[in-house]
Amino acid sequence: MEYMQAPASSQGNILCCECGTPIAPNPANMCVACLRTHVDITEGIPKQVSVHFCKQCERYLQPPATWMQCALESRELLTLCLKKLKASMTKVRLIDAGFVWTEPHSKRVKVKLTIQKEVMNGAILQQVFVVEFVIQSQMCDDCHRIEAKDFWKAVVQVRQKTSHKKTFYYLEQMILKHKLHQNTLRIKETHDGIDFYYALKQHGQKMMDFLQCTVPCRSKTSQRLISHDIHTSTFNYKSTFSVEIVPICKDNVVCLPPRLAQSLGNMSQICVCIRVTSAIHLIDPRTLQIAEVDGNTYWRSPFHSLCSPRQLEEFIVMDIETVRDQKQGAGAGMRSNKHVLAGVWVQKTSEMNTSQQYHCHTHLGHLLNHGDLVLGFDLANSNVNDEFVNKMNPHHIPDVVLIKKRFDRSRRQRRRNWRLKEMEREREGMDTDDERQYQDFLEDLEEDEALRKNINIFRDASKIPVESDTDDDGAPRVSLVEMLEDLNISEDATGGEGADMITTA
Repeated sequence: MEYMQAPASSQGNILCCECGTPIAPNPANMCVACLRTHVDITEGIPKQVSVHFCKQCERYLQPPATWMQCALESRELLTLCLKKLKASMTKVRLIDAGFVWTEPHSKRVKVKLTIQKEVMNGAILQQVFVVEFVIQSQMCDDCHRIEAKDFWKAVVQVRQKTSHKKTFYYLEQMILKHKLHQNTLRIKETHDGIDFYYALKQHGQKMMDFLQCTVPCRSKTSQRLISHDIHTSTFNYKSTFSVEIVPICKDNVVCLPPRLAQSLGNMSQICVCIRVTSAIHLIDPRTLQIAEVDGNTYWRSPFHSLCSPRQLEEFIVMDIETVRDQKQGAGAGMRSNKHVLAGVWVQKTSEMNTSQQYHCHTHLGHLLNHGDLVLGFDLANSNVNDEFVNKMNPHHIPDVVLIKKRFDRSRRQRRRNWRLKEMEREREGMDTDDERQYQDFLEDLEEDEALRKNINIFRDASKIPVESDTDDDGAPRVSLVEMLEDLNISEDATGGEGADMITTA
């Protein structure tokens, strides 16, 4: 304990009025030892204080209801500790504060304080003491809701009535890229969609707005009254946001309504879906004419897929000829510059012992060569139950619609040196076909550069691609420039309090 000397004109000593010890003159006329017996400026300031800490999210409670992220011996933690003492330090002046080292796992934080206070006859007394803060575990409200798993205020139910999940895989990557999954309490996957649970209605509304901008869909909102306080007129609701995505996926063959086909530039009714982003991207395999159908247009004039991925058959290219200088009809729309129109003679690989061949026009002229394998839909021998197909002129219906060139899947998996992240979610009612559908989605990313621009692709350092001359079958690949390095944050090798070290995976 010290006291601050007031300036005096005489430099002589005086005797302490209590014990008679010679001291420098001060307003109290007492030595430090005697002044300490009469005055304790730390009186009323607690020497041990409790601080609440949530183990799940590693945040500290700042009363009354704010949880803060603070590192040990950080400025934020020091501020939080001093606020716990603010009410008891109104009569003293804080001069300095700092941490005293403690074992990181001791659940103790010690702060050394230096304070001043004016005591008897205007003497200013300064004292240094240590306050111990005991860290007590307490689960925060957010983590409590997460652990409960059934405490939610809003749920976003996303559904798509299709047999393939390509659109959901694309939507998952978009959600991860924009970090829309961070505020969820729970993510539950069902057989025909996925549910997102939120603690606040605003978070659910934000997710629904994101979905409407990302995929063609329609939505509906409803709420259910849980409780009502008649004294304060407070209502407690649970909100449900239902989002239905259009039932069209990539590589689907569709038949457009006549009026819609006419409004899109007099394109053929039989089209192929080449991409689904914020709109449905269609291409006419007979003219290379392309069009986009947004969600509002689709729900005004709905149409359905004519086949599922399992109904696609394997054909072999017997002959191919590029079609040049094709004349466009009146009012025709834009044509694709990335595809080449070609006339192809194909034969089913299951009918190689017969002479049955099919002729069709395709938009895959830039990929196909004589002897290549290609997947297509056999319209000539299929029983299609579609109202628009039944009303079409049979001469305008192609025998075969080719969808995509087929490559060796095992080779593509062996040399794939990249990966995608996945959301942590609960799964129920999963199909055994999910792995094949996910591989189809990865192959779509390799084949469609425009689709890759919307998602994050990470380099897989644990997988070394196998390269050989026989593996080069012309299959599209993801370039190294398009891959990102995944960052893993780990502690210092000493295991102490050293700075975190960032290593690239």
